[in-house]
Amino acid sequence: MPEVHETRRARLRERVNASGSASALVTRPANVRYLTGVAPPGAVLLLGRAEDLLVHGITPGAQAAAAGATAAADGRPDAALRVHTLPSPGGDPAVAAAGLAAGQGADSLAVEEHHLTVARHRAIGSVAPALRLADVGGAVEQLRVTKDEEEISCLRIGAEIADQALGELLESILVGRTERHLALELERRLVDHGADGPAFRTSVGTGPHSGRRGHRPTDRRVEEGDFLSVCLGATYHGYRCEVGRTFVIGTSPADWQIELYDLVFASQRAGREALVPGAAYRDVDRAARQVLDSAGYTEGLPESTGHGVGLEIDEEPQLAPAAMGKLDACVPVTVEPGVHLPGRGGVRIDDTLVVRPEADGGPELLTITTKELLAL
Repeated sequence: MPEVHETRRARLRERVNASGSASALVTRPANVRYLTGVAPPGAVLLLGRAEDLLVHGITPGAQAAAAGATAAADGRPDAALRVHTLPSPGGDPAVAAAGLAAGQGADSLAVEEHHLTVARHRAIGSVAPALRLADVGGAVEQLRVTKDEEEISCLRIGAEIADQALGELLESILVGRTERHLALELERRLVDHGADGPAFRTSVGTGPHSGRRGHRPTDRRVEEGDFLSVCLGATYHGYRCEVGRTFVIGTSPADWQIELYDLVFASQRAGREALVPGAAYRDVDRAARQVLDSAGYTEGLPESTGHGVGLEIDEEPQLAPAAMGKLDACVPVTVEPGVHLPGRGGVRIDDTLVVRPEADGGPELLTITTKELLAL
């Protein structure tokens, strides 16, 4: 809805003006989409003194996407946003936007220094030397942390799609198939069930590869007695979620597999239970991490045991030992502890949840594939 994006831009404008800048230039694609509803290739957003401009090049894909920026699903235009197409190919929308800001009479421009390249920064200074450039910091990313119910609905649907794709795979014959083949099949099933596409590169690890975070699938084939760990996610209307599970192939699990699985499951449950409004990010991480620490798995643990999700698969907040900040309601995060034993394999369990107050039932679990240790 246009009103949603207008409200988001108004909130950003308040922060920008409070910091002493008259205008702001947003260049990070996910932030552009959050504030306008679309992100044509290479497009930037100028929050100007006179009007807001979506500035983009003249490629057909960019033009088609930009056309949607001024119309909502019900056909009503976003009256506060105007689309500006560069007059010739090869121009830089960010540099052009800075020139437009100067033309509107702005004397300062807040930019996303964490995203702006040095070359772009210099080009902006060249085209608009009178503009004082300031840093808007992570202002948009902070606005994105707490989701509205429409955003959560997109995440919920994406989680349902991911669960469905994973559930169907578990009903098929797995022994003898390669990690790469299984990953490609999962990504095909995501699209078949209505996803925009995978939220990230699907990870399938078998045997000694299992439980390894971010493992890239290989041509290793699934064997009897293997741990099989899978991590996948769906993108739905731009919003990304993830789910990760670990299974045993073909036979009853060995004692060491049961013990390791139960340990990671206990860690993941502790992290989930710590997700309450007002909880410090690092305390959620500590709840999950100390279960593994107490069992002697201090070495090799990931830098964080969870993170925020939304328009990007890894966004604020970070659930990590040194993370600063506290959770609010309606913040979607993952809880994803794991242990990998070199040469043997390991376990990773990953859920996407939404922080909710106890009065509303506590954290809402979006990914509901069983966490029972199944022998497939």
